[in-house]
Amino acid sequence: MNKPIKRTWMLASALTLGMAVLTPLSAGAEEVKTTNSSITVQLEHKITGTIKDIYGDGMNIKGNDGKNYFISFYKFSAEQLEKMNLVEGQEISVEGSVVESYSDFYTFEVFKKELPKEVTKEDLTKLEKMFNEIKKLEKEVSAEIEKEATDEEIEKKYEEIEKIHEEMYKIAKPYILANWQPQTFEEYIADFGFKEKNIVIKENDITQLKAIYAEWVKLQKSGDEVKATEKMDEFYKILQPYLDELYPPQTFEEFMEGLELDIPTETLAKLKTIYENILKADKEENTELSEKLWGEFDQIISEFIKPVTFEEYMSDFEFEISEADQKQLKSLYEEALALDKKEDVEKAQEKWEAFYKILDPYFEANKDTLISASKVTINGQEYLAQ
Repeated sequence: MNKPIKRTWMLASALTLGMAVLTPLSAGAEEVKTTNSSITVQLEHKITGTIKDIYGDGMNIKGNDGKNYFISFYKFSAEQLEKMNLVEGQEISVEGSVVESYSDFYTFEVFKKELPKEVTKEDLTKLEKMFNEIKKLEKEVSAEIEKEATDEEIEKKYEEIEKIHEEMYKIAKPYILANWQPQTFEEYIADFGFKEKNIVIKENDITQLKAIYAEWVKLQKSGDEVKATEKMDEFYKILQPYLDELYPPQTFEEFMEGLELDIPTETLAKLKTIYENILKADKEENTELSEKLWGEFDQIISEFIKPVTFEEYMSDFEFEISEADQKQLKSLYEEALALDKKEDVEKAQEKWEAFYKILDPYFEANKDTLISASKVTINGQEYLAQ
């Protein structure tokens, strides 16, 4: 029902494919001038406003000019962001360039920071060429989605992107492995937090886990990812009972808490039985049965979920809507809900399309301006992009 705000996020960098547990020692590879013509960048833009939301990769700002902005953090280091001590509601000033899409924030210069400094200029040139080809294909995918191309056409583009990622990874892998400093076994185990929950791993299991971890490190360093993955599977097979203790499944009562549904006692008892059978199926790794039971559970509980009213739905949006449009939207919304309840999918879809045809221009007029920040001023301190 809710129309998602369209954001084109970049695919994961080639570095992270299959190497999520590895961390390069150093960043800031040898400089190569970027020649990416697929990214459209406008002139520097300066805004002052109030921080609305903070994310891992950026923040939303309500400008003093009344407009909405999304500011990318990609050009700033983790240390700089920590010093900024960003808090929702703070006033902030930002200078930077306006870009067309969210994927444009992730430039080759940003990607390059993830690479070890030993990467040669020749390999950087190859990587940049492939990186730009991926950006081009991503834009083509977005265009295909907009024009409602077939799944087959879109999948073909994704396959091309995947192939280029694999080639990039082949180039980067030797440098990453050469710079990789794995955690010690003790550090790795400590990160799970068993000690904080007073969960004690048996001495015999610790001995086995430590030996397997050491073998895994050797296999990773040798580049044998298949055997390394098999070794880590062995590791987690031993560790799993302790993880189950660390993260026990929710009880039925915990699962239902906060849903605030008016469900009869008899129906609750039936739901509890299904839920407990789901937990049993999950423990036995019977995925097919688990999915079947979840279907039954959802079908029962959906009868008691009341859709939000038109007023509640519209309260999520900050923009003002004309009285005439409000009236039309409310009528369409309530008709669509009634058709959804009758499971008249085709007619309901027509009503939702008419609903969003009226609402879309408001989304467009109030969408975020995307800014790749080069300078941030907050609490009297200036921070320049690195």
